[in-house]
Amino acid sequence: MSNESASSPPILRTVHFDGTEFHLLGTAHVSRQSVEDVRRALRSGDYNAVAIELCPSRHATLVDPQSLARLDLLKTIRDGKGGMVAASLALGAYQQRIAEQFGIEPGAEMRCAIDEAKAADLPLLLVDREIGVTLKRVYRRVPWWQRATLAAGLVAGLLSRERVPAEEIERLKQGDLLEATFAEFASRSPLLYDTLIAERDRYMAAKLLSGAAGRYDKVLVVVGAGHVDGLARELDSFQGDPWQALAELQQLPPPSRWPRVIPWLIVALILAGFAYGFSRDWQLGWRLIAEWTLINGVLCAAGSLLARGHPFTIAASFVAAPLTSLNPTIGAGFVAAAVELGMRKPTVADFSRLRNDVSRLGGWWRNRVARVLLVFILATLGSAAGTYVAGFRIAEQLLAAS
Repeated sequence: MSNESASSPPILRTVHFDGTEFHLLGTAHVSRQSVEDVRRALRSGDYNAVAIELCPSRHATLVDPQSLARLDLLKTIRDGKGGMVAASLALGAYQQRIAEQFGIEPGAEMRCAIDEAKAADLPLLLVDREIGVTLKRVYRRVPWWQRATLAAGLVAGLLSRERVPAEEIERLKQGDLLEATFAEFASRSPLLYDTLIAERDRYMAAKLLSGAAGRYDKVLVVVGAGHVDGLARELDSFQGDPWQALAELQQLPPPSRWPRVIPWLIVALILAGFAYGFSRDWQLGWRLIAEWTLINGVLCAAGSLLARGHPFTIAASFVAAPLTSLNPTIGAGFVAAAVELGMRKPTVADFSRLRNDVSRLGGWWRNRVARVLLVFILATLGSAAGTYVAGFRIAEQLLAAS
């Protein structure tokens, strides 16, 4: 293998592997010039395949905006993917704001590559890792105390002023959406940097080698400018079986045992507290149950209220939280989301406007799809807060009665 710098921009690197030339075209995701660079390269007739920095789900969303309308929200939440969908929407909202600020379409350079490949009848290779897998690997690999920081970074992107600051624009010119959103945290966390950037460079290299090396003479690879050096380095030094590398990089680290054990431990402690309270005094026992019910119900209902859930959703949250908090197999947030879906079923228009609506903070409450996700998240947080507040209150009363 050999690695050469291209003679002139915008082709930044050319890497040879097994008879195939990979021409890495670095793009700036907020630049109209990048669209022209992609169009000019593909209309040159020099390439017989195109690879782009998209995963299948992001590609589907780009070429078929109505694909979101086929999303089964309740199943998504039941399968534990509600938070991931909300995170993806938050990232998309950030991208939409940038696109509006610069007057360009989100993913314009990737859409151009797709359209030009189709017009020239060239094979199109999707080489990035699924965004859901990347987010899950980030979540599971970083320490638990960093997870709240990452969530705060997403929320901050929604709460920040309308215009995107200049320093964030500069980051986007060199990287991609994920990197720009978490750049500050990635610079301080080797694990986060590795998962968001280095792993994806290796994944894209393995994807190119497994799907294009030896099959095509020249492949145009359209990636964010910040990935060019890393991807070229990975292609130039790649060893081993690319299929095995892909399998390893798509695996999710096993979840920690403690998040699964702690809810059951809390349930055991609460039930033991009730039993002890009744053994000391029947009135104390019933008072503990009443406070558990009231605190859990009120805080979970407050979460649904903050999400502007339907009155029936708020009432269901109040009733469900004290019960679901004693049964970790089902969450109050899921119950609240199910009721909200039943009372305010999203329309096709809600799904069609979803990405535009969530680019503004108020749109999360106006759009019925986004509001269901808000109900799920805020009711879940309210129920969790209620469990801990009520638990400490029970412990205080039992200590006082001892």
